[in-house]
This record gives sequence, structure tokens and C-alpha cells, in this order.
Amino acid sequence: MRRREVLRGLVAAAAWPAPGQAQPAGRVFRIGMVDVVSAEMNAAHLAAFRHGLQELGYREGRNLALEYRSADGDARRFPNLIAELIGLNVDLIFARGTPAALAAKAATSTIPVVMMVGEPLLVVASLSRPGGNITGLSGQQPDLEAKRLEVLIEMAPARSRIAALLNRSNPVTVPQLKAIEQAVQAKGLRFRLLDVRSLEDIEGAFVALDADSDALVVGLEALTQTHRERIAELAAQHRLPAIYGGREFVEAGGLVFYGPSFTAYYRRAATYVDRIFKGVKPADLPIEQPATFELVINGKAAQALGLEIPASLRLLADEVIE
Repeated sequence: MRRREVLRGLVAAAAWPAPGQAQPAGRVFRIGMVDVVSAEMNAAHLAAFRHGLQELGYREGRNLALEYRSADGDARRFPNLIAELIGLNVDLIFARGTPAALAAKAATSTIPVVMMVGEPLLVVASLSRPGGNITGLSGQQPDLEAKRLEVLIEMAPARSRIAALLNRSNPVTVPQLKAIEQAVQAKGLRFRLLDVRSLEDIEGAFVALDADSDALVVGLEALTQTHRERIAELAAQHRLPAIYGGREFVEAGGLVFYGPSFTAYYRRAATYVDRIFKGVKPADLPIEQPATFELVINGKAAQALGLEIPASLRLLADEVIE
């Protein structure tokens, strides 16, 4: 694992012309944002999105209005939230997560949608030419599971019984689970899936894990992000080394994160918004895949679990939280 990895599928940066100035201040562009967690929990990402828009000449209260709606961990709310945004006559919908993007796709074929999802091919037919009114960025979540498992095993080499905390009601879980199962099988490890769809499921899952698992992979989606602090707390209480798909889990006390920088992705999403507002059709904007990945380790969590951070991972880590 290199500190910075480039995926083969990356759309070349040369394909993107340099952004120009924003539209004249006489028009106010209205963006409807539908996300998985509250604006407070999403503050860092939301700030990055706003900063990206500001760099392109958009200012709230002048030529930009943001309407933010949160599912608060319950993906069943996305259709109603998107309907509410459509009722406000938004010019563009920003949708975080596969369920949100699918709900937007079902609700409108005319309003441009910029999505940020784990597996875009569950929403559009092609990465290079997505077609229709939807484009955006891919988190490549299923493709990263084998690498996450490698990091977890290197952090906790004595562990051989792996469990995954996933929400099977999320469509991205199907390819994600397949990738985890293949990676576990290739290493000759035992595996168990814990399907969680509520906080009560999460609490019960950790009780079940005591009997037959000694390390954990935590999926990245609305439910787990909403309860990230509780998940990190339970992993510590049950002495389970865990790897996560979002940096915010490690900042909440979790052990290790490996994946794309979503803060950078929110900022990058502003470029998609700008190009669409300037007249580019979403159908002609390729889905962007991550070029760089972060490795963040919580040193305090490792110490509490009696784990020593390997020198190889410490060297590769973008940050070790002490």
C-alpha cells in the first residue's frame, strides 16, 4: 500500500477545463442538499463544499442559496426529503449516499443531480458517460474492502475471526459484502455478517460478536455514520479492533480509517455544481473516482486495545491521532 494510490479507472484531470467565474450576481442559484446526517454532524464536509463554491464565485445571500435536509440515519426518509426540495424549485440536487441518489433518480429526470456514492453503477449505466440528469463522485467503497482488511490484519495480526457491521437494506451492501467475503476467504479467515438497520440492532450486534468474532469491519452509510460515536464506544468496550470507511469514525474514537478524503470530495463536488450551472449537461460529465486515499490511526484507541501500531503503518499513515 502506497501513501497515495491512483486507481486505474481515474478520469484524467486533463479532461477538466479550468473553472471560470460564477454566473452573474443577478441570479440566485438554489441547491438542495440531501445528506445522511445532520448539518452539525456534517460540519467539516459542509464547510468544504461551501468553500469550494466560494472559490468559484458563489456567495450565500448573494447568488447562492443552500437548502440542507438530513435523513438523520434513516434512509427511508430520502424520498420525502427530495420531494420537499423539488417543491422549493431547487436548481440542482446534491445527494449523498446510494439510497439518496436512487431516490433522486426516481423523483426527477429533469433537475440536475450531483451524487456522492459508494458504487455509482447502482445509479447510472456508465462512469464515462452517465447519461440522464445524474453525475457525481464515487467513493469506491466495495473496491476498497480488500485493502481495509489488509490494514486491519496488520493492526491486529492475532485476529482471525472477522465480522462486518453492514446495513443490508442499502443497495451498496451487496457488492460491498461480496468484496469482504472474497477478501476474507482469500486469507483463510472466518467471517460473520451482522445486518444492522437500527441503533437497537447495533447494540445487539456487539453482544453477539463477543461469542465468535475478534475484529470488525464497519460499513459506511447513513445509519452507521449517525451512530458513529456509539459504534466506536462499543468497539472499545468489547475490545474489538475495527476499521471504518469514514474518517469521522476515528475522530469519534474508532481505531483506524482507510479510504478517500470525503472532505476533499465535498470540495470537489462544487466543481460539478459550477459546470452544470454554466450549462454543461450532467450526462456529459464523467463520474469521478478517487485518486488519493487517507490512512488515519487513532493511537489512543490502539493503546487501549493493547495494540502496537506497526512501524510500516505508522510510516504510511497520513495522521496518527495521539
